[in-house]
Amino acid sequence: MRDLWNFYSAGRLLWGWGTMARAGAVVAERGWKGVFVVTDSRLISAGHAEKLQHSLASQNVGSVEVFSDGEPEPSIETALRAINRAREFGPDVIIGLGGGSNLDLAKIIACCVTHGGNPRDYFGFGMIPGPVIPVVAIPTTAGTGSEVSHAAVLTDNDHQLKVSTLSPFLRPAVALVDPELTVSCPPNVTAESGMDALTHAIEAYTNTYFQDMPVPPEMDMPYDGKNPVADLFAEKAIRLVGEHLVKAVTEPANRSAREGMSLAATLAGLAFSNAGVAMVHALEYPIGGAHYCSHGQGNALLLPYVMEYNLPKRTAETARIAAWLGVDTSGMDTEFAALSAVTRVQELKKLTGIPMKLSDIGVPGEALEDFARKSAGIERLMQLSPRKATADDLLGILTSAF
Repeated sequence: MRDLWNFYSAGRLLWGWGTMARAGAVVAERGWKGVFVVTDSRLISAGHAEKLQHSLASQNVGSVEVFSDGEPEPSIETALRAINRAREFGPDVIIGLGGGSNLDLAKIIACCVTHGGNPRDYFGFGMIPGPVIPVVAIPTTAGTGSEVSHAAVLTDNDHQLKVSTLSPFLRPAVALVDPELTVSCPPNVTAESGMDALTHAIEAYTNTYFQDMPVPPEMDMPYDGKNPVADLFAEKAIRLVGEHLVKAVTEPANRSAREGMSLAATLAGLAFSNAGVAMVHALEYPIGGAHYCSHGQGNALLLPYVMEYNLPKRTAETARIAAWLGVDTSGMDTEFAALSAVTRVQELKKLTGIPMKLSDIGVPGEALEDFARKSAGIERLMQLSPRKATADDLLGILTSAF
């Protein structure tokens, strides 16, 4: 039994509409000169990268190099190209501009430029030997929470699997969250990102309690399990998603909705990067790694089925989630209220245009057994599940979601 838990965040969090204009001042005040920006072609076209460069130029921060080949669910190969570019440039700071994929790429670049080697040398938890070049994370989507997390996820195309590097040294030095940047997100990206944030918050809130983690208290862990501070952030994130997600998708210019979802994503990031994610993510990694879906879409497809599986262990918590998502649970018994949370998540998927089943996105039924086997092997996530599962149990969940 563990008798302690930890809570970490980014070094500094700046949040607010139009905040990206402050990026240059943030860099200048810390004396950083060489700036390596990680972004992608879509954000170049949207003008976000140009605005960032203007902010940097206004403060005379020095030389700026832009890597614009970021991609969704970035591959190890893309990471290696970016690392080589960054090494040639020699940055003082790395700025990730974009969705979680670009932010994760920025983190792994910082690691490899600082400590040498390639991304494969650092897969897993605690493999980074010390601090890395500072990272400034500027999200343009409202979902991953990567701006405050300690994780960097890449896609291993050789093994068709997503792989993670986790380390306290990967938490950004500065998280600069500007909800205005999310207005340019297409509806499907808004929906998938929002459901990703909801998954983070729900898993953090329903995970194994910190005192029940099956490790000695002195052992450092990638996640510490469900704890009181993470619960606070998870609850607020769930409430914000319930209030704002549908409007953010259907009314893209709705400022209140965009602000609500940006805050939800950051709060969910604070929750899950301390309390952890679990079975939903373990199941999604091999499916996403086989290129059937984005991370947010995969989580959305699996979330209600995992919630239902976990109900015997987290009935009261899931009943609260229903109310936080806007369900009128007055007069319901706890079990029925908990089931209504599962129904509400399915409704949110439908209202935001997310497919309902794995078969809807082309996942073949014959692949489910292999996905279940791979998921069962992701022990750092599976040990956080409140209800333990065998590979056969996971196959049953995937079959229900199919």
